[in-house]
Amino acid sequence: MINAAMLRELRMQLWQPPRPHGAARRDRVVGPLELFYDLVVVALIGQAAHHLTGHLTARGVVEFAVVFTIVWIAWLNGTLLHDLHGREDVRGRNSFMGQILLLVPLGAAVPAAGGRHGRAVAVTAAMLFLLLAYLWWRVSQVDTPEFARPTRLYTAITLVLAAGFVASVPLGADARLVMWACLAAGYLGSVAIVFHFVPGQLGEGVTVTESLIERFSLLVIIVLGETVTGVVSGLTADPTSGRGLAVGIICVLAGFGAWWTYFDFVGHRSPHESRSATFSWLLSHLPVTAAITGMGASMPRLIDDAGLGRTPAAPTWMFCGSAMAVLLFTTVLMTSLEVWHSAADLLRPIAAANLVAAAVALGVAVTRPAPLVLCLLLVLVFAGPWTFAVLRKAVVAAAVGNEVMRP
Repeated sequence: MINAAMLRELRMQLWQPPRPHGAARRDRVVGPLELFYDLVVVALIGQAAHHLTGHLTARGVVEFAVVFTIVWIAWLNGTLLHDLHGREDVRGRNSFMGQILLLVPLGAAVPAAGGRHGRAVAVTAAMLFLLLAYLWWRVSQVDTPEFARPTRLYTAITLVLAAGFVASVPLGADARLVMWACLAAGYLGSVAIVFHFVPGQLGEGVTVTESLIERFSLLVIIVLGETVTGVVSGLTADPTSGRGLAVGIICVLAGFGAWWTYFDFVGHRSPHESRSATFSWLLSHLPVTAAITGMGASMPRLIDDAGLGRTPAAPTWMFCGSAMAVLLFTTVLMTSLEVWHSAADLLRPIAAANLVAAAVALGVAVTRPAPLVLCLLLVLVFAGPWTFAVLRKAVVAAAVGNEVMRP
């Protein structure tokens, strides 16, 4: 016979409070619900990339950057909430499901976020961040006093973000886009202030666990998939074109170059435990993932223009500029790693090689060669630092060991 005590015990098991700061499980692994959540984010990123492909203009790039940043902020919130404070119970599942149910209509409106569906994006984003603010407030209720104050402040910042989206609903398309950009920049800046300077040591409560590192690596894999999607999309119109196939195959190699740049230099490695290094590691993933997505969005245009003697300016600058950003911000990520100082003889020359490669990518953009040549040059740009790293590792292997880099 089920009695009241048994029901209370069952409820306690299925509906536990969130974990307080400092109670994250370092031994946990990424679960299937988190993978489901990330797959929903795939849909939003794919929508944004597809829209960018057809709008490689200054406004199109700005619109993509703003929308991608909003989606990334939402993903970051959901990821940190579950990794640091979540449990594998009904409450944790409901938390994810609530976010997913709002991300789906948000994704449907993403392609026209800068136009006719801007109001829908604003309303849905406001509801999503309102939910996230509530979830963070719940964390503050179980936090110790030293963390409760900055957590409540973080909750307030998230509420302001939600209110800002509500306030953008009646605006025109251009004004709304500007307001979203200001909201995203203000949010990230405010979080940086809370993270670094507000008493209560919220920054020290953010533990970069192995599962969190894996989630960020999974996001990079997700956006790398957009490079393959971009190639397939570009080849669909004429999959038998020799020039188109050649450009498409080289584009896939360029996407692979972004893969080895991230995973061979920074992937699956922990940041330093200081506040500044942790925040730099978290935030630098935003431009890296956005830039890889930008590379994928430019690939259909490069395939379409495969027969031209000179690549048009829009896909050239999108492709080369995105490659530059991947190289530059991967370098920033390297400086945040725990091994940055202990393996300085290896990592600092590689970081310098990345910067040189980024400058070469800029030179390729200026010259604007034919699409096939441009793509080949970008593959070589990515291959340069990697080849240098392999040779450099051979020189310092005895001093550094084999844990710093895996070529």
